[in-house]
Amino acid sequence: MSKLEHFRILKSDDSGYRLFIILLTILIAVGYAAAHHMESHGHWVSGMNNQVVWGLPHVFAILLILSASGALNIGSMSSVFGQSHYKSWSRFSGLLAIVLLVGGLIVLVLDLGRPERLVVAMTHYNFKSIFAWNIFLYSGFVAVVIVYLWVQFQRSLNHYVEPAGLFAFIWRFVLTSGTGGIFGFIVARELYDSAMMIPVFIVLSLVLGTSVFLLVQRLTYRWSGVALETETAGKLARLLGIFVALELFLVMAFHLTSLYSAEHQGVEWFILSDGGLYTILFWIGQVGFGGLVPLAVIYAGSPELSMRRILVASGCAVVGAFAQLYVLIVGGQAYPQILFPGKTVQSSFYDGVVASYSPSIYELALGVGGVSLSMLGLFVLLRILPFLPDNRAG
Repeated sequence: MSKLEHFRILKSDDSGYRLFIILLTILIAVGYAAAHHMESHGHWVSGMNNQVVWGLPHVFAILLILSASGALNIGSMSSVFGQSHYKSWSRFSGLLAIVLLVGGLIVLVLDLGRPERLVVAMTHYNFKSIFAWNIFLYSGFVAVVIVYLWVQFQRSLNHYVEPAGLFAFIWRFVLTSGTGGIFGFIVARELYDSAMMIPVFIVLSLVLGTSVFLLVQRLTYRWSGVALETETAGKLARLLGIFVALELFLVMAFHLTSLYSAEHQGVEWFILSDGGLYTILFWIGQVGFGGLVPLAVIYAGSPELSMRRILVASGCAVVGAFAQLYVLIVGGQAYPQILFPGKTVQSSFYDGVVASYSPSIYELALGVGGVSLSMLGLFVLLRILPFLPDNRAG
């Protein structure tokens, strides 16, 4: 990493690359148009309502933010843990972390309905609110990773790579803890109120970051000819399997501890057995696609992992994580708030009623637009600066 010539920019005149960039640009424009429509007409045009105020865009946003934190793990394994076979991908992982975070934050800002009021949140702080702390965590993460990349690009500063990498490693754990803390500190929602949210989010970020890294680096191979060595990709996939297994264990512990508490049993049975779509997404999406399938693909069969098996496991892990966040974010709001424990409360304000929520096309367009913005930023910057390792092993 100390020599700049070991890295290269992305050079491609392939028509598929140009079409991909055009498609991303169109999706970004459609996402912005959807956000503008919701801002101009009000959020009543979306599927959100007074009960479910965080909808599909928040699922996309949190997915991107957790992926950003986890994507930096590949760089951390080199600079912090001395795993030299990941060293050449440190720059790429840092860049991927930044663009994913920016994409997620853009979705959050445009989903506010009045994005210009972000200025108020940035100038007036209530430090009793975890949201106020997250403004510093998110912006600080981008700054820290930029410094981490800078000391890698400047040969005269290469001796600072390890301390910069260690600081970035610590910061991303704090950032992910802050994101999990958003839900863990909301005592009014039965599903959220748990300190277990923080470790669940930390491990979920590792699952997402590793999966997204494996998928995106393979996408760049299509036009750059640069890919992870097969042995290195296999090691990373087996590490993904460990993260997936740990996430399953933490989710099991989370639900078992909640079932043990009488105040949380109602929402637990709602998610686990009586929640309709949320129950299906939990068992089939989160546990099945997100847990059991990746573990079977990685550990069943030949110990030599093919790239196809690695990509299938990574894709299923992302699908499962999306289902997990949907169940947590939307399902946690759909379950009625318990205003008076042990009492039945009914009124014209939907007290005691499971809230209905159907995502609108505008919300989907905004979320997909955020993902597209992250990918466009990645592929544009890859054409400008040498983030890719200068080897052509496939």
